[in-house]
Amino acid sequence: MQEQKIEQTEKGNSREPKLNWFRELLLIGIFYAVYSWVRNQFGSATVEPEIALRNAGHMIDVERFVGLYIEANIQSWFIDWDPFIRFWNIFYGTLHFIVTLGALLYLYFRQPKVYPRWRTIGLTTTGLALIGFATYPLMPPRLLGNCGTYGACLESSPFNDTVAELGGLWSFDSGMMENLSNQYAAMPSLHFAWAFWCYLALKPFIQRRISRSMLALYPLCTLFAIVVTANHYWIDAVGGGLILWVGYWTGSHLQKWADHQGSFRH
Repeated sequence: MQEQKIEQTEKGNSREPKLNWFRELLLIGIFYAVYSWVRNQFGSATVEPEIALRNAGHMIDVERFVGLYIEANIQSWFIDWDPFIRFWNIFYGTLHFIVTLGALLYLYFRQPKVYPRWRTIGLTTTGLALIGFATYPLMPPRLLGNCGTYGACLESSPFNDTVAELGGLWSFDSGMMENLSNQYAAMPSLHFAWAFWCYLALKPFIQRRISRSMLALYPLCTLFAIVVTANHYWIDAVGGGLILWVGYWTGSHLQKWADHQGSFRH
């Protein structure tokens, strides 16, 4: 009798969660809309460029202190290879949406048991990024030499704004989008946080060696993209990793609590 109860309990715990695609779509859509609105209320919408420039100086000082202020050197090695830079402009502007959405869809349809947990971790991590955007507006390298509304116009800046100079699929720092998008939302780097989230979420389910290698390379390629396009300092990726760590812990506990509440009601 006791063994039968244990078996029933194990079956209950292994039961796949009941997922509703419309509810999931609504949840993620509303969350991202609120996130985007809140994100753009801070930084370049309300902060003087001098403050964002001062914070950029702090980050550069930290990198110099550890002997790794290398972003300008990395960009200078590749800046004359126009097709190469255009590729990374497109990579930077598109893959963080495409790959992250693809990972969510894969987990939803193929791994529904773990989908709720990783969805909550991703949303928690994204929400935590707002703390950095609100409290630490940071001028990215590409704006140090920019003489527009949000740039510092430093003649000594060694950086090139690759999207402005060579183009990509679209730009968030020109035309109407320049005023709608937070130009100083650089710390932490959500590009890197989402890329590493994809790696952690998908790694247990990828068996082929070449696929596992490509998955492992994705966060590293994202780190290269954010640096070579001068959209981030490498230390922004450290901030992205930190919020992912906090988001992993917090999101896992939130989902465990939500699962417990759901099983309690049933």
